[in-house]
Amino acid sequence: MKKQQVEKENIVRAIIKEYQDRQKQRRNFEKTWMLNINYYLGNQYCSLDHNGNIEDFQRQYFWQEREVFNHIAPLVDLRLTKLSRVRPSMTVNPFSDNDKDIYQAKVSKNILKAFCNAKNLSAILAEGTRWSELTGTAFYKVTWNPELGDLIAVDQKGKEVRSGEVEVSVISPFEIFPDNNHYANIQDCKSIIHAKAYHIDEIKRLYHVEVEKDNVSILGMDTIANIGGLGYNACSIQTTSIAQNDHALVIEKYEAPTSQFPDGRLTIVAGKTLVYQGPLPYINQENQLRGYPFIKQCSYAIPGCFWGVSMIERCIPLQRAYNTIKNRKHEYINRLTMGVLTVEDGSVDTENLEEEGMSPGKVLVYRQGATPPKMLTGDSVPADFKEEEEKLLNEMITVSGVSDLSNQASQYANISGVTLQLLIEQDESKLINSAEEIRNATKEIAKQVLRLYKQFADCMHSTRLLEENGAIEMFYWNSSDIGSDDVVFETQNEMNETVAQKRSMIFEIYNAGLLHDENGKLSNTVRYKILDQLGFGVWDMSQDVTMVHSKRADKENYELLEGKDLEVKEVDDHEIHITKHTVFLLGDEFEKRCQKHPEWEEKLLKHIAEHKTKLKEQKLAEQEVKN
Repeated sequence: MKKQQVEKENIVRAIIKEYQDRQKQRRNFEKTWMLNINYYLGNQYCSLDHNGNIEDFQRQYFWQEREVFNHIAPLVDLRLTKLSRVRPSMTVNPFSDNDKDIYQAKVSKNILKAFCNAKNLSAILAEGTRWSELTGTAFYKVTWNPELGDLIAVDQKGKEVRSGEVEVSVISPFEIFPDNNHYANIQDCKSIIHAKAYHIDEIKRLYHVEVEKDNVSILGMDTIANIGGLGYNACSIQTTSIAQNDHALVIEKYEAPTSQFPDGRLTIVAGKTLVYQGPLPYINQENQLRGYPFIKQCSYAIPGCFWGVSMIERCIPLQRAYNTIKNRKHEYINRLTMGVLTVEDGSVDTENLEEEGMSPGKVLVYRQGATPPKMLTGDSVPADFKEEEEKLLNEMITVSGVSDLSNQASQYANISGVTLQLLIEQDESKLINSAEEIRNATKEIAKQVLRLYKQFADCMHSTRLLEENGAIEMFYWNSSDIGSDDVVFETQNEMNETVAQKRSMIFEIYNAGLLHDENGKLSNTVRYKILDQLGFGVWDMSQDVTMVHSKRADKENYELLEGKDLEVKEVDDHEIHITKHTVFLLGDEFEKRCQKHPEWEEKLLKHIAEHKTKLKEQKLAEQEVKN
């Protein structure tokens, strides 16, 4: 027992030591991220000293203008607004043209669609994109939470047992520590550490251990009075490290599979306690392999570097120059408007003059025979100030990769619509690389979601889904219904076309008659799809009768597999039911299941025969009416 305790303590010390070493190796990247966030928030009178620490510098003279004219924040917000359009629609390719594979691919697609709606994946991607735009890199963590999902039972202790659910969380780059900062991809890393500060009560709930309070520093915001002008001060927001006394550090070390550990290894240390050591928990990679639960997203990827680069880093020198030229211009204006006095030594009371200045109506007494004080005359503000301001603003727009054409409407008043459209497309194309990073991250999230459901969703799950025809469907599934994780995009990169272009193309296709059937009519399904693509959602929740009968027949097929008796109703569309039941009867899935339950085939054949009888009676009745 004592030997095991010593081994655990050695493991804890080794993990903490490795975390501290990686923290030192990544220190320069971390300071750069904090500098980027400071400039975004408006704390733009700070820099990195020779030791790599962020230091704020104060004004050199009391009259010095130190205002911040923040153009980085609106440029970042504009990029985020344009990148928010990147929300790709995904589907799943079946392994083969087998009916079972096609059915499983359809179920997987529905699972993904329902998951994205239930977990609000769009908001998760927006949060991750904000981190990547500020720091250059963001991470998503895909995990399985057994405490979520449908209630299955209550154990003897009164604890609820649930079906479990996949969770996707956004991880800031401040919490990730790779073993080497020069690996380009996550899968290239031999190990990755995820370190995060948790409240000690949360640690007790998650790991069922009590740890000691530790003085842990977390990233936070604070105000600092470092800006202002002549005669006044103002505050800006800065990012800094905030000490938390009731928290403790939880270190998770993920190690890739090796010959010694074919399933990889996960070690979790909470405070100074080893709470878990074992194989990687998730089969989330291709070919049923275990791997890291992390997905990386960069703003701009750098070859040979684990971390991406942010647009803010490129704009900081320009923002500093812009603040400088703007403040020097205001100081020049202050001298012109407030004036600079020349006073002969001993001619006046200089202390009174310094305190009150040359106010209107002031009686200025000076020594007899002395030269009276006078103002130094100055020229007007040089045009160089304005030219330099405009150049710096244009450079920032060029470097950021975005421009707001609405603010430059006067420049495009006399150009054609085609030329303006080309300018818009050229402007949007600058964000293609960042948009592709979001699309790739979304695809990888979808793949890992399906793989975790395949691994853990053993019991039956119920999912509510809004169909394309406006119907709300409840479908039931488990891990056996997921056969493929080949996720592909249904749409091209959303940055390639604007909303106006998309709507215009839909109307052109509609006017060309390509969406109508052979009778020239528009089906309800197509109508709902058009409304959805135009951004109006589903207006009419009424259901197409044919679709309802088809779903009813599918439901009867699976009720048969559950051992229920089938009933033919008078309102059934017998032709649809006969077709759906026959396809199901001839499928491979039903054939395999009938090997254990041969009576199912007899039941289904009898049910189809009843539908045929009813159909024959219905046609005879219709014929008699016509005669």
